[in-house]
Amino acid sequence: MTNEFKIIPYEKALKPYFKKLNVEWLEKYFVVEPYDATLLENCENKIINNGGYIFFGIIKNQVVGTYALLPPLNGCVELGKMAITEAYQGKGYGQKLLQHSLTTAKNLGYGNVLLYTSRKLEKSIYLYLKFGFKEVPNEDSPYARGDIKMLLKL
Repeated sequence: MTNEFKIIPYEKALKPYFKKLNVEWLEKYFVVEPYDATLLENCENKIINNGGYIFFGIIKNQVVGTYALLPPLNGCVELGKMAITEAYQGKGYGQKLLQHSLTTAKNLGYGNVLLYTSRKLEKSIYLYLKFGFKEVPNEDSPYARGDIKMLLKL
């Protein structure tokens, strides 16, 4: 099937899509913060080379989504930079990326996945709750927009 959704690991040739997809949604709802810019511009050094992972969702050889598992801290990985291009939103691809991220984290031996998001993103929060994430105290968000921290015990 040519329109089948597949998820593939980071490849250098796909690096521009990681930034493009994230900037697209950040500029729609918020702004690109300095921490975002650092991760997006230097994803190999800041994520891949530090023990993190980046994946891409592909349909018909077109990159339509992405996410990162940021380098682990104390046996916990952070799910970040998950984005689906607007034309493919609301079609279940975000759920597929989220499920892939959780399966990947579990297979890598992590006990917890955390994420930071904004209460403004109600559909995203609903999805995270549906997958079992729970809100936890948020004392350390690296993002100004990150007014909610969520954790899932795997």
